[in-house]
This record gives sequence, C-alpha cells and structure tokens, in this order.
Amino acid sequence: MVGLRGADGTRLALHDFGGTGPAVLLLPGLCGHAGEWSATAAWLTGTHHVHALDPRGHGESERRPGDVSRAAHVSDAVAALTEIGPAVVIGQSLGGHTALLTAARHPDLVTRLVLVEAGPDGPDDGTPGRIEQWLAGWPVPFPDLAVAADHLGGGLVGPAWAGGLRRRADGWYPAFDRDVMVATIAAAIGPRWDEFDRVSCRTLVVRAERGFMDVAEYARMRRHPMVSAVEVPGAGHDVHLDSPDRWRAVLGGFLSGD
Repeated sequence: MVGLRGADGTRLALHDFGGTGPAVLLLPGLCGHAGEWSATAAWLTGTHHVHALDPRGHGESERRPGDVSRAAHVSDAVAALTEIGPAVVIGQSLGGHTALLTAARHPDLVTRLVLVEAGPDGPDDGTPGRIEQWLAGWPVPFPDLAVAADHLGGGLVGPAWAGGLRRRADGWYPAFDRDVMVATIAAAIGPRWDEFDRVSCRTLVVRAERGFMDVAEYARMRRHPMVSAVEVPGAGHDVHLDSPDRWRAVLGGFLSGD
C-alpha cells in the first residue's frame, strides 16, 4: 500500500495489486473498499499494472475527512494518477462518478474510462435518506464474517463487502462512519452532463439489468461518440462481484480493442 495525501492533506491509501503493462486505477463505490476489486485484479494483472484507491472516508484512507465534495474526490484520483501515471480509470457507482469527472477535468491523466453503474445524472434528492436508512439497518456489530456476508448480499457480493469490515473486541464493524457516507452521497447530487460531454477518451459504460442505472440515462450515454455500452443480463449493481465471468469478458474485450 502506498500512502498518499490529498490536496487538502487528507490521508489516502493506494493499493498496488502488481502486474505489468499499462496502468489501471480502480475506484470503488460508496461504502466500498479497494479489496473488493481483488478478484478483478487477479486476472487483470496479467496485462496491466493494477492499483485501487480507498476513497476518503473509506477503508484504509482517512475515516473522517474535512471535505467530502466531488472536487475533493476528483483531487484524490488525480493524486493517485500522479503517483502511477496516466491510466485506465475504472469506477463503479460513486467511484464511477469520480472517474467520469476526473476524465472530463484531467483528460491527460485518463487513457480510457470505464463506468460501471455510474453516469452523469448522479443520485437524486432522496438518495441520502435512503442510504442513511439502509446503513442504520446494518446489525452492527456483526458477530462474524459469515453473518456479515449473508446480510450484505450473500453469493459473491456479500463476502467481498464483508472483507471491508474491521474487527473489534465485540465483533465486526464497517471501516467508515454513517454520517460521512450520507454527506458523501449528498455532495454528488446534481446532473453533470456538460462534463460527461467533455470526456474525450474511449469509454465503456456498463449497466446491470438488475442495477440502479436509469434506462433513459444509459440510452443517452450511449449516444456519446466515444462510448461503447454493454448491459449485463441478470447482474446486480455490483456487476464486477455479482457476474464476474461476464464482467471479465466485457472489460477484457474493451481493454484489448483498438
């Protein structure tokens, strides 16, 4: 892990999965963590040098940053890209939102862009309340990781989410604070189509059939001249975890193409 500092001094954790070839930067979504990309990195390191960033407020990065704005998250992505060099930037959900804004504002740092269940519309006004209610329903502390994995989605998704928990004497807890997550998603409200229109690199948009991306938003994104778009049948919001084989085929095809 490489320790970085954001422009405002916030401590950031950049994880190096290794590999050789062009650089890749992976950005997890809200409440996520760099380790959830480990299955992707296991095969992606065969062709690329893979890094993942714990966003501010998440994982091994500073838990209670003073600034959770979109600009702060973009600045953190820039700090990571300054460290590893221009890269393919792959973001899921809120991480995809950060990736989009980074590509629009810093085209020299993003060689290709992959947006997974993420687009310019961003969250709506009701999203912070729904996130707060969802997190309030977590039965914390979890007694063990098996119980946590079952609560957090089961299948392949739950264990990956549970991998981001931290152990204390009385059980397992999230590596983030609820109020920070609510403030982070609130800061992302508002459409950013003007910035999406400025993206100049080849871009892959991935929508999950059972995910959260709006059909109309996806259809509009497909009209961008630099966009290739794929919908993954049967997949949930965490496409890279929920449908790993299809995800590998989609991402691998995009990265190996001209």
